[in-house]
Amino acid sequence: MKIIIPMAGIGKRMRPHTLSVPKPLVVVAGKPIVQHLVESISTVCQEPITEIAYILGDSEMFGKAVQQSLVELAQSLGATASLFVQKEPLGTAHAILCAEASLSGKVVVAFADTLFKADFVLDSEQDGIIWVSKIEDPRAFGVVKLNETGNITDFYEKPETFVSDLAIIGIYYFKDGENLKKELQYLITNDIKEKGEYQLTNALENMKNKGLKFTASAVTEWLDCGNKNATVYTNQRMLEILHQQQKNTVSANIHTENAHIIAPCFIGEGVTIKNSVVGPHVSIGAGTLVERSVISNSIIQNHSHIANTVLHNSMVGSHTILAGKPLDASIGDYNEIG
Repeated sequence: MKIIIPMAGIGKRMRPHTLSVPKPLVVVAGKPIVQHLVESISTVCQEPITEIAYILGDSEMFGKAVQQSLVELAQSLGATASLFVQKEPLGTAHAILCAEASLSGKVVVAFADTLFKADFVLDSEQDGIIWVSKIEDPRAFGVVKLNETGNITDFYEKPETFVSDLAIIGIYYFKDGENLKKELQYLITNDIKEKGEYQLTNALENMKNKGLKFTASAVTEWLDCGNKNATVYTNQRMLEILHQQQKNTVSANIHTENAHIIAPCFIGEGVTIKNSVVGPHVSIGAGTLVERSVISNSIIQNHSHIANTVLHNSMVGSHTILAGKPLDASIGDYNEIG
């Protein structure tokens, strides 16, 4: 089984955090978003992951350090890593086709801005599986419609009138990667666009019309990382899930003085917490100092200094100094406030 991960987007809605790191490498609950994603996919696959193909953006942000971290992530799952570049943002179909050398055999395509919780096991004998989540208002999403046997009959992109409440979460399984590659190339060769871009849904529609059967697998929870508030909530839910699984998320190598930590939290290596209350739902990266503060429902990255403040529903980047005022904030790397 291969995993194809398009991650070339610049993450405008997550700025300032995506000014210094690609959005899929933003850390929540102690791990980069993309690491949570591939680990979750591997748990529902019945077969070993042999390759992870990453489609990166054409910018300095995707430099050697980022590439090496992605290679190591693949290796941690016993897989090889392949790196490709999408030089222009020409749509989902174009992004996937950038990894055409890896489009063979059984593949999972997963866009790297979403996380999920699922209790199903992937049936790799199906022609294709679209991972979906039932939502209240489907007008802002691509949705699928099913027949009485559970097969997908139609794909709709942001329908104005109700046709289905099963939203596509951005993860897809294909039994035949070569066939997917052929259909994607057909769109590019014939310049078939929708809303100015080459769309995966057009390829899915063509494959369905040629007799391939697509089914839908519903996840139990769909977690978005599209903006600050959504990412903070995702951090909260991932910490709760890890706590329920009784996984240790507090490093043994931390220093506390008159500190109260309220679970669930992630506390990284070398963190110091003095005269403070931390938690619940707080993630603190390695080497950060927290003193005389109250922090809840927030993400703080590496080697920052938080002092004399009340912090809630916030994201704070690495190497940042923050002091002296209550905040609901989104602060990037290398800032000094207070």
